[in-house]
Amino acid sequence: MEQPVFISNAYAQTQAAGVEGSLMSFLPIILMFVVLYFLMIRPQMKRQKEQKAMIDALAKGDEVITAGGVLGKVSKVADAYILLEVADGTEIAVQKSAVSTLLPKGTLKSI
Repeated sequence: MEQPVFISNAYAQTQAAGVEGSLMSFLPIILMFVVLYFLMIRPQMKRQKEQKAMIDALAKGDEVITAGGVLGKVSKVADAYILLEVADGTEIAVQKSAVSTLLPKGTLKSI
């Protein structure tokens, strides 16, 4: 007598998996990359483009916040650096890439 077996006998599949089967197995991975692109990569690229446009548009008199938290008014714009007036008669040189936020005009007067 044959004893009960927990695993049934495996029989060979009569049809081989074709191109459709292999494509269907990669579909979840492809779908994951599409979702990753729209949720992470695309918004980051948009933010970088906005940041670059803001830095390129910096002009004398703009009020900004740097990445280090320094608030100041732009007094001179060069190719890679800007001069920030942080107090009356006090200027510091900062890299353009360190500017994180462009403030509305008149913000520093209220602080």
